[in-house]
Amino acid sequence: MDYSALLDLATDLGYRLAISGAETFRVEESVNRILGAYGIVSEVFAIPNCITVSIETPDGTPMTRMRRVEEHGNDLDSVEKYSNLSRKICAEAPDVSVARQWMRETDAARVRYGFLGTLLGHFLGSGGFCVLYGGSWVDGLCAGLCGLLVAFVDRFMTDLKANSFFRILCSAFVLAFAAYGLGAAGVTSRPDSVVIGALMLLVPGLLFTNAMRDIIFGDTNSGINRVVQVILIAMAIALGTGAAWNIAGMLLPMPVSAATLVHSFFIECIACLTGCIGFSIIFNIHGPGGLLCAMGGILCWGIYRLALNLGCTDVTACFWGTLTAACYAEKMARVRKYPAISYLVVSIFPLIPGAGVYYTMHFAVRGEMDAFVERGWHTAAVAGGMAVSILLISTTVRLYSVWHRRRLAKNT
Repeated sequence: MDYSALLDLATDLGYRLAISGAETFRVEESVNRILGAYGIVSEVFAIPNCITVSIETPDGTPMTRMRRVEEHGNDLDSVEKYSNLSRKICAEAPDVSVARQWMRETDAARVRYGFLGTLLGHFLGSGGFCVLYGGSWVDGLCAGLCGLLVAFVDRFMTDLKANSFFRILCSAFVLAFAAYGLGAAGVTSRPDSVVIGALMLLVPGLLFTNAMRDIIFGDTNSGINRVVQVILIAMAIALGTGAAWNIAGMLLPMPVSAATLVHSFFIECIACLTGCIGFSIIFNIHGPGGLLCAMGGILCWGIYRLALNLGCTDVTACFWGTLTAACYAEKMARVRKYPAISYLVVSIFPLIPGAGVYYTMHFAVRGEMDAFVERGWHTAAVAGGMAVSILLISTTVRLYSVWHRRRLAKNT
């Protein structure tokens, strides 16, 4: 057997999973299982920007491959395809040349939404969540237009090879300035709601979810790395929106944002469905999976609203909503043989504290430090409650899986 080619194959598959947005444990387990299917004991170490794979051949020759992982994407369709390829290779253990051909076929079978599809995702995602968080339909339309600006700015900055921090900072500035401009022109009476809806496009939902799952599965280095990235993104959002607020205040007659609206539960479900479908497009989820992810978002939001109506605090309600979304994601992953992360990241999006991040940074820019600390602690509590609920379900499912495999092995 060509062990060098086998090592290259496994490392390349792990690299493809990593750049598509897979969790660290999925990358490491996929590589280990592929090599294990050929009787090779391996050591795999993956962090967000690097993957290292080491083996020892039967004649005692050590071999190592290391791949630098560049910026991670949000391509969950590719995560699903490469995960399926990993399972297929493990089940059949074909000749390495055949497995390499399967990888080339998988590369060719990857599909992505075109730029028009991306624009639609940005429009629906920002507009839907603007309405969900108390904006009117006019506000939702304005947020959708700001979301389109985010897509154009991101593409322009990507073509210039700008780093992610600067891309997010520029996107936050442009969308916030546009929202304040629409408010000054009288088009929208809730520019804050417009900003919050459009900012959901920049909130690192996949990064946050992967960070929690990495920490849960013992990949502490990767989890902390991702948490730092989340903090840096929050800083970029703060700098961008803060600069927009200050400049707009000097150039435009800044209106006072009207009170948010209280919609019926039916309207909230329509807005939630619209926003989650938009993010399914952004995360490159195709077919019925996108609608199922959006239905998970509605379920998550429904449990959240029910908990609030039963007298729970919003932190506790977020815990129960996220717990429901995590259960839904794990169940759908096993029913459809699709990575749980695809369902989880979209389903919990309605509860991700985008408004909390915005108002926390808004108070900081205005110098209202008491309100800044209060809102910041509240936002952290919401994020912490969501993390704990994800931890409980993921850990329970993992323990059950280990117990079930041992029981089957014992019976056979």
